[in-house]
Amino acid sequence: MRVLIGPAHAGEMTGKVTDEELAELYAAPATPWLRVNMVSTVDGSATGDSGRSGSINNAADKRVFDTLRRWADVIVVGAGTARTEGYGPARAPIVLVSRRAEVPDKLRGLEPGRVLMATCAHAEHLDEARELLGEEHVLVLGSHRVDLAELRTRLVDRGWTRILSEGGPHLLHDLVAQEVANELTCTYVPRLVAGSHPRITDGPGLDVPLTLHTLLEEDGTLLGRWLL
Repeated sequence: MRVLIGPAHAGEMTGKVTDEELAELYAAPATPWLRVNMVSTVDGSATGDSGRSGSINNAADKRVFDTLRRWADVIVVGAGTARTEGYGPARAPIVLVSRRAEVPDKLRGLEPGRVLMATCAHAEHLDEARELLGEEHVLVLGSHRVDLAELRTRLVDRGWTRILSEGGPHLLHDLVAQEVANELTCTYVPRLVAGSHPRITDGPGLDVPLTLHTLLEEDGTLLGRWLL
């Protein structure tokens, strides 16, 4: 892995980027900080034929994925993405975002506080989520949609200032539209898949400028940090 664009001192990183250097390259410039991590093919697909991001990622992407998870105090993910990707328990607490408040099977029955639900008052499965996770771990943030700015505030109030979102495309769209995200990290794998697959954002039109902060490369894979 090599640094194509990065902070001034990145030029001192010669040869293989170590795990410590990689963590430094992905360090947040401030706290609290909310970053969203995604993966895409060159032709813009967020998934492969399996419908999962795991069918397009590679070793370079996994290395950054693991680095960001070690950095995070908490992981925020759409409940649908957690279900599709087969999420299980992680080192950091997982916050599911869902208008329906349905808890994926693999995230049920864990130690209280390992999984939280961010949902809205009219959620279809609100009572079930409270029973499964405990009422104090179900955050009702809005009437018909989840107020993501309020979610960020609630997480910071719990001391979770390093917030990592892993999407999916609907959640990334909403985090940007509601001006909650500070950063997008995205891996572009050197593959074309064509077909009908989601992009890394899904929702009404957006036009949000990004500032490139860091760009790494390994065997044709590009790994970038963009600030919002």
